[in-house]
Amino acid sequence: MRVWKIQSAALFAEASINFRGWLPSHDKQDMVGKVNKKYRSVLLQISIWGVLFALPHFFIPSDNRVVKPGFFPSSFFIVTNLYHVALFYFNAYVIYPLFFNKRKWWVFLLLLAAIVAGSYYLKLFITRTWYPQVTMDEWAYRILFFPTLAFLFISTLYRLIADKIQHEKKQKEIVAEQLAIKLKFLRSQINPHFIFNVLTNLVSLARKKSDQLEPALLKLSDLMRYMLYESDGSKVPLLQEIEYLQSYIDLQRLRFGDDILIEVNIDVPQDKSQYNIEPMMLIAFVENAFKHGTGVDDPFIKINLTVENNKLEFDVKNKYVGELTGNKDGGSGIGLENVQSRLILLYPKQHSLAVKKDAAIFDVHLTLRLK
Repeated sequence: MRVWKIQSAALFAEASINFRGWLPSHDKQDMVGKVNKKYRSVLLQISIWGVLFALPHFFIPSDNRVVKPGFFPSSFFIVTNLYHVALFYFNAYVIYPLFFNKRKWWVFLLLLAAIVAGSYYLKLFITRTWYPQVTMDEWAYRILFFPTLAFLFISTLYRLIADKIQHEKKQKEIVAEQLAIKLKFLRSQINPHFIFNVLTNLVSLARKKSDQLEPALLKLSDLMRYMLYESDGSKVPLLQEIEYLQSYIDLQRLRFGDDILIEVNIDVPQDKSQYNIEPMMLIAFVENAFKHGTGVDDPFIKINLTVENNKLEFDVKNKYVGELTGNKDGGSGIGLENVQSRLILLYPKQHSLAVKKDAAIFDVHLTLRLK
């Protein structure tokens, strides 16, 4: 009966963890960052337009007295710049999205040409009606014609660059989403795999009617709590990950007792507690050692973990004999393959992983650059 209850708990735990791995999450910091970025863009545009409107007041008289030929009062530029600003956004957000494509590009060009011509005659009418004191010469006609052309060109260029940035951003979001989905899959894969192995150990204790079953279950509850709640974020404190690793080793000691030599050396000063690490990154190596380092003559498992100069060194050695035997878990390769994929995704160019098989000794050495 006790064995049946433990196996049922294994199925329930696996289902709950798989379900949890696919729940949607919301990052408030990303949302705040997007809002702040939008406000910065609006403030930048307001600043540029402010400078544009302020310049005429520094160089051109603001009253309507007679001015030199070819020069306009500053009030003229205020009126025309208001028109140009409206034209800038009308082109960027109405004309460009509707007509700048493979099929209607010629309509886009015709519309711009019509706007340039219409703007020229509109400003000419405004000048003759509101500013009759301005003497029209070649320079004055240029002022009426070319600013509209420049604003339309800059507006089109602005929208081209904005669309390119938006496209690149979407592509990055797609890639990031794909990586996040892959990472969630890897996490959901390792958690049930790990629980399956731990519960197998508990089944062994239950069959022996061992007094160690109750403390083992308490250890398991601590491990479950860590996997369900603490490891849900992208990073966890290194010391917390080490405590989780130590709990797993203690659980294995309860199972094997003196049948296997287990040496653990963990040298992480307390002042290194500011380091973070991807959750459940180290457990796969230890789990692999216990699966393949038992059932052999004079079995031993040696685990060394040190942190120095922002670098984590993790070494796990165990004795093994030949290939996997039939009494081993058929899915035993999931752990190492899983952690290798996660290292590539989460620590690109910041890790090295060496696996050696020499003289019946299986040695895994991980070097990880911490942040």
